[in-house]
Amino acid sequence: MIHEMNLHDGPFDMIASGRKIYELRLWDEKRRNIKVGDEIHFTRSRGGDDSVRCLVVGLHLFGSFTELYAALPLLQCGYTEEDIDTADPSDMNIYYSEEKQAAYGVVAIEISLI
Repeated sequence: MIHEMNLHDGPFDMIASGRKIYELRLWDEKRRNIKVGDEIHFTRSRGGDDSVRCLVVGLHLFGSFTELYAALPLLQCGYTEEDIDTADPSDMNIYYSEEKQAAYGVVAIEISLI
């Protein structure tokens, strides 16, 4: 199965370069359809023709982004050497409310470029 996801410029560029191998999302109804072996077609959310295809190689489930941040290498989750010292699970609150995080849990979708 092929899934479609949009990304802001920074995360898109990091995935396209192979530096970001975990895409962090809510474990909501849409993401529960993703299985290991599926493909994800990422496009830039601001438009344009840029896209990248990835293979799902793992699904890592957590109750919260706090648990996820403690378990996974954040440099492969979208942080850089410049901002790793200030990385905090609350950074994800701009994308997902704490209520939704508590209701669904979260997933780190492990990907590799195709």
